[in-house]
Amino acid sequence: MSTLNPPRRLFCFGLGYSGRVLARRVLAEGWSVAGTCRDEAGLAELTALGIEAFPFERTRPLLSVERALAGTTHLLAGIPPDNDGDVVLGLYGKAVAALASGAAATLGWVGYLSTTGVYGDTGGAWVNETAPLRPSGVRQRRRVEAEAAWLSLWFQHQVPVHIFRLAGIYGPGRSALDQVRAGTARRIDKPGQVFSRIHVDDVAGVLLASMARPYPGAVYNVCDDRPAPAPEVVAWACRLLGVTSPPMTPWAEAVLSPMAASFYEDNRRVRNDRIKEELGVTLRHPDFESGLTDQFRRERGL
Repeated sequence: MSTLNPPRRLFCFGLGYSGRVLARRVLAEGWSVAGTCRDEAGLAELTALGIEAFPFERTRPLLSVERALAGTTHLLAGIPPDNDGDVVLGLYGKAVAALASGAAATLGWVGYLSTTGVYGDTGGAWVNETAPLRPSGVRQRRRVEAEAAWLSLWFQHQVPVHIFRLAGIYGPGRSALDQVRAGTARRIDKPGQVFSRIHVDDVAGVLLASMARPYPGAVYNVCDDRPAPAPEVVAWACRLLGVTSPPMTPWAEAVLSPMAASFYEDNRRVRNDRIKEELGVTLRHPDFESGLTDQFRRERGL
């Protein structure tokens, strides 16, 4: 970047659940924020938050990517790849690269939101960022390809790309507490099965830590300290709410949608040492008990 201390502007391709939490954090620090959304209701919500919102999807490209990205200092990509690959790189890879080169360069940090699903099934064994990528399904294979494509911007064009492999994200509105209250919580008994997860506040915290201490080309696992079976999470939510836990359903008897069943295909424990050692991250919620208890207390104004 050629300018000293330029006004900070975050642009998010795909302002979803995690992106909006991050956006609120940086808006409070005086940043300007812009980003994309697919539907009119979402665009109105973003505008109400003070975010410059642009409609965008593969079949509805930006009217002017140059205008949308002008002045961007930090860029976050959170749109999952589709059958044709990563839509942001496919349509605007050159525009992103241009922001990081030349006399008028402004871009100092790029983050791509991936998934720990790229590791595939390890039979419950621990993995870190150096583990081989053995995706189990089509969606995960697409993520591996998208990661490589984003990293190529760093290797080939010196665009400061960082990869964040997210575990299962939960938080207000998307937690076991919400599922229990809605009557949709289930306890599937698959012995030995564990999941890694991360609170949405900690996703934002990791991204901010990386922005403050960029290491272009780095890959980070974003998860908490305690992989755990899903039934334990539901049971804790029920305990907080003072209701009886739903009965355990044996895996062989569980009737799940293909999407829900796919989450049980992989079994792994994900290490998060790098975000702590390299970025200095201290998790606000190191396990699901902390995250759900905090949500429960906040909902009650405690």
